[in-house]
Amino acid sequence: MSKSSGQGLSNSGLPKFLIGSEGGESRELDDKDMRNISGPYGEDEEDDQAERQIVVGICSMMKKSNSKPMTEIMERLCKFEYITVVIFSEEVILSEPVEKWPLCDCLISFHSKGFPLDKAVGYAKLRNPLLINDLNMQYFIQDRREVYRILQEEGIDLPRYAVLNRDPDRPEECNLVESEDHVEVNGEVFHKPFVEKPVSAEDHNVYIYYPTSAGGGSQRLFRKIGSRSSVYSPESTVRKTGSYIYEEFMPTDGTDVKVYTVGPDYAHAEARKSPALDGKVERDSEGKEIRYPVMLTAMEKLVARKVCLAFKQTVCGFDLLRANGHSFVCDVNGFSFVKNSMKYYDDCAKVLGNMVMRELAPQFHIPWSIPMEAEDIPIVPTTSGTMMELRCVIAVIRHGDRTPKQKMKMEVRNALFFELFEKYGGYKSGKLKLKKPKQLQEVLDIARQLLAELVLHNDCEIEEKKSKLEQLKTVLEMYGHFSGINRKVQLTYLPNGQPKASSEEEDSLKDGPSLLLVLKWGGELTPAGRVQAEELGRAFRCMYPGGQGDYAGFPGCGLLRLHSTYRHDLKIYASDEGRVQMTAAAFAKGLLALEGELTPILVQMVKSANMNGLLDSDSDSLTDCQQRVKARLHEIMQKNKDFSEEDYNKLAPTGSPSLVNSMRVIANPVKTCDQVHTLIKSLTCQICKRLEDPKSADLQLYHSETLELMLQRWSKLERDFRMKNCRYDISKIPDIYDCVKYDTQHNSSLSLEDTLELFRLSRALADIIIPQEYGITKAEKLDIASAYCLPLVKKIQLDLQRTHEDEAVNKLHPLYSRGVMSPGRHVRTRLYFTSESHVHSLLSIFRYGGLLDEQKDEQWKQAMDYLSAVTELNYMTQIVIMLYEDNNKDPSSEERFHVELHFSPGVKGCKDEDNAPMGFGFRPASSENHEKQTNQGSLEDLSQDEPDRAVLTEPINIQRKSPLIRNRKAGSMEALSESNTTSRGLAYRILPSSSRQSPEIKPSGLGSQCAGLFSASFPNLRDLTRAPRKNPSSLRNLSSQAGFEGCSLVPSIYPLETLHNSLSLKQVDEFLTACCKNGSQSQFKRLKSLSAMFESHSQPSIDVDSQETPMSTPVQLNQPAAKPIWYTGDPPSTVSSAGPSSPSVAESSSNFEFNNE
Repeated sequence: MSKSSGQGLSNSGLPKFLIGSEGGESRELDDKDMRNISGPYGEDEEDDQAERQIVVGICSMMKKSNSKPMTEIMERLCKFEYITVVIFSEEVILSEPVEKWPLCDCLISFHSKGFPLDKAVGYAKLRNPLLINDLNMQYFIQDRREVYRILQEEGIDLPRYAVLNRDPDRPEECNLVESEDHVEVNGEVFHKPFVEKPVSAEDHNVYIYYPTSAGGGSQRLFRKIGSRSSVYSPESTVRKTGSYIYEEFMPTDGTDVKVYTVGPDYAHAEARKSPALDGKVERDSEGKEIRYPVMLTAMEKLVARKVCLAFKQTVCGFDLLRANGHSFVCDVNGFSFVKNSMKYYDDCAKVLGNMVMRELAPQFHIPWSIPMEAEDIPIVPTTSGTMMELRCVIAVIRHGDRTPKQKMKMEVRNALFFELFEKYGGYKSGKLKLKKPKQLQEVLDIARQLLAELVLHNDCEIEEKKSKLEQLKTVLEMYGHFSGINRKVQLTYLPNGQPKASSEEEDSLKDGPSLLLVLKWGGELTPAGRVQAEELGRAFRCMYPGGQGDYAGFPGCGLLRLHSTYRHDLKIYASDEGRVQMTAAAFAKGLLALEGELTPILVQMVKSANMNGLLDSDSDSLTDCQQRVKARLHEIMQKNKDFSEEDYNKLAPTGSPSLVNSMRVIANPVKTCDQVHTLIKSLTCQICKRLEDPKSADLQLYHSETLELMLQRWSKLERDFRMKNCRYDISKIPDIYDCVKYDTQHNSSLSLEDTLELFRLSRALADIIIPQEYGITKAEKLDIASAYCLPLVKKIQLDLQRTHEDEAVNKLHPLYSRGVMSPGRHVRTRLYFTSESHVHSLLSIFRYGGLLDEQKDEQWKQAMDYLSAVTELNYMTQIVIMLYEDNNKDPSSEERFHVELHFSPGVKGCKDEDNAPMGFGFRPASSENHEKQTNQGSLEDLSQDEPDRAVLTEPINIQRKSPLIRNRKAGSMEALSESNTTSRGLAYRILPSSSRQSPEIKPSGLGSQCAGLFSASFPNLRDLTRAPRKNPSSLRNLSSQAGFEGCSLVPSIYPLETLHNSLSLKQVDEFLTACCKNGSQSQFKRLKSLSAMFESHSQPSIDVDSQETPMSTPVQLNQPAAKPIWYTGDPPSTVSSAGPSSPSVAESSSNFEFNNE
């Protein structure tokens, strides 16, 4: 660029313009660019060149000046009749003194790498132009300390933080104390997860440190390189050089919101996947990072105004974190434009042009008035068609495959244990749970000290038994490090000591108080369990309709389309057990097609729901009813004779076929227990022989277990199962079955004799003991179920009620959502991961709570017959509730909302193929509805340019035997062998396959190979089986023989079976209300105490109108609503249902509320 053009003047005396083209090169602005236009940017065209022009100068590095957003906006700005744009060349900016820079009346100048900000400040002082963005404030924006200081002074919410200045002149600001799971910065404590940010805003190496309970390590964020924006590292210690800001990690469900202001009264917001989630940058076909415009709340708009004014930056970008019902500013970036939004380019140019004209037109005597325009009218999209729209999915899921749970109890009286009990507040409740590494280390230190004293002083008075202390020490030393995910110690105060019942414990009783120490280990999620959860997450996507677009080519694209466009309101909850939390994280990884380690996903996506009884239960404190049931079970199972008719009536009053069959296999319970004990002894002998064999010295079993550890497992069961009085402890039967199931599946290479016979007998015993521990009669089952999952039942009820209420959520902005045809639509998903007890209990409530009358409803009778034949609720058992809405029905009609109930017994067990019960498929079609459902005219055709329109479905009533034929191998996650195209298109199967479809029913679902997957539903995926897959490695082919390919010991999972598909929301809501109302007084007392806890931890700054009634307040369960709960006044496609997130880690879980979740 020549010097004259650098001055911005042509020979005719008119300014010459240089604007950046899309190709990144400068070009001279031609007459076409300069023509005035009528409309919002200027008045009718007049060829009056004598008018004074307002010159807007662009002073920045050429990469920024030539960028597409700058080019688009400046071209629009030039269309203002009196505005001319001059772009300063980079050569002039860097090489020339400011006196030689082009003249301008208004300056748009901003710092980026290599830009001489000092010179720009000098130019502004020299020429005194109108500054769009203040230059001196840009020094502050480069220092995160200053940014946070200004935010704080303005009263803007930001995460709790502390600054560590490693400045030799200010030693008082450099106090850092690092511990295993927290850091203390100048007296301020930050528990992991926390964030570590360099004080320089130019340094993008931000680290997030995770707690050991979630797996430890750190996520290292950096400026995007290709498709990566972060990487997981096992390093858990903070950086020791440089100055940093340490701040509290905010759980945002994996989403960041970037806000762009143009003046204090305009803000555009976009959401994107958080770079900390899995580090993979989602890009579109042009290689641009995928972002979606979202709507800001009134409070967030006020924050945008404050940020814009506080930093004196008209054009300003900043980052918002939405967490716990609040919005926090975590970064201010200064000058920043939105990319790839034509509407934003129009708006930005219009706002800037009006601003320049308002400020400068009067002094230049330019005739101009601010154009008055109507406010943008919110678009209210409505849906068409007669079918029903999926609105809500609720699933309660058991954790995946785990190692055998192991437990050791010992009574302790040593003062060191009492001191530890007192130190961590055990006397407040009489119980203490120790899971943190520091706590477990203290227990280990006590065990080591007592064992050392035993060696030195044989006569010292130490009540603890040496063998148990050694076992305590051995277990705590396993793995070489501590993690609450795989070990914990519980201490319970016993005022008068404890009677001895186990064969391992002494007969003599001691006087005075003692502590019962319970050491629990094992029960970790196995690699197989992770694969099960991830694959189930992938398959779960297929329940969601819609979506071709970028996701076409592999199953479940509809869910990914919904989620990526922020129309999927997802919350994932898990109990505080490590195996449950890791299952939830692995499921989320599969569901949302994430990559990388589970720890970042766990911390950001999974909410810990402990301390409120939602998903956790205190298994050590049984209800009176449970104790009575266990005593009766013990009595019946100790009879040394064949089961009599009376025993059948006592043990199986419900007449469950699975129970009756197991009792027939057992015949005589004591003789069967004798056989089991003999087989266990045989097993331990075989393992001992293997240990003596030199060839087996370094034999590694599944999941790094050794033969010694395997022998310990079985020897303990051998000792504990048969007590000193020669009676059997039937409470050990689930543990025996647990162990033999694990070894049969994972350690079959050992070829130990009689393991299959031990498996057969222990399974028959377990099939009686496990389900009957949750109640023998229907009344007992309901009583015990209420004790376990009344809070969860109420939470499910709230989930269904709040689906159609408008709440704060990442909602798409309809005006800016290019390529999204239905921006108002939201699907609400709530996933609850828990243990066997909650799944048994919830199923009991649906089975025995009186939802429907079996005598009057044929479909429900068939469902109950199916459930009665299910022998085991295995790993990954699912109970799924789906809510649909018929937009053509009156909003107050009962027929407006429609509920379906589905169930899967989870993972297939050994030898299950021969005796697995038959259901009727997932969402089966009856022939009388066939014509209506297969009429393509009534379905929205989604194969054209509406990639995300919702696919809806009619309710289906089944009043007689379904004609669908089911092939045994069709329903599980297995490879499809019908054709080559199928194996390419949908390589796994968690839901029923086409073999369920009768020959006379024409498929209308996923194509001829997988029509039965969703009978007569989801036609937008009709070509899925024929489409090439984008990422074949991400969807493993599954083998019917060995489970998942590449993980040969992972069994497949039973398909979802529909229990009922024509319930009304009113019907379900009244049933759930009755369940809560009928809870015993003891449950209500428990709920009241929970309610008190919620109130004490409530967050006062949340708007009262946005809070849900805490589900644990029994007084409000029966209050009639002002309107029927299935009523909604607005078109359903315009509303959504999310709200404040809950803390995602155990440390914060005391703040958990049932607000808007």
